[in-house]
Amino acid sequence: MRRVKLDRIDRKILSDLQQNGRMTNVELASRAGISAPPCLRRVRALEEAGFIRGYHADLNAELLGYGVTVFAQVGLSSQAESDLKAFEALMQSWPEVRECNMLAGETDFLLKVVATDWDAYQRFVTTRLTAAPNVSHVKSALAIRSTKNVPGVPIPVEG
Repeated sequence: MRRVKLDRIDRKILSDLQQNGRMTNVELASRAGISAPPCLRRVRALEEAGFIRGYHADLNAELLGYGVTVFAQVGLSSQAESDLKAFEALMQSWPEVRECNMLAGETDFLLKVVATDWDAYQRFVTTRLTAAPNVSHVKSALAIRSTKNVPGVPIPVEG
C-alpha cells in the first residue's frame, strides 16, 4: 500500500462515501468540487492505500430475525500470542459474532453477538463459546436498545 497524503478533497470523498457508499462517482465528484475522472482516480488511490476497506449495506437485524444483540466479555486462560490468534481465528468463523475486539484489562475480548432470541444466545454460549479452547469465563450484557450506531470515524473535511 502506498501512502496517500489526504487533502480537503480526499477527506470530503471519504466523508461522503462513509455516509452513502452507493453514491455515484458523478455525484461524489460534484460534492467534492472536481470532475468525475480525477474523483474516480482518487477513490481508487484511497482504496489501494487502505483508507477504504470495503462497501456494505446497513441491514436491519430485527427484520432479518435477529432480535437480540449481546455484548460478551470473554476471559481466556492463556494470553500467549498463539492462543490469542487461535481465538481470533475461531471468532472469524462464527457468523453470529459480528465484532471481536481484544481489550486491555480484566476482559481479554469483547464480542458483539446477534441471535434470534435469548434462548438461542444461551445455546451459543453454552455449546460453543464456553466450550471453545482456552475460554475461562464469559460475562454477557444484553443490549436493550441502540440509540446510536454510526459506522466509521469522524472525518474533519476542513483543516
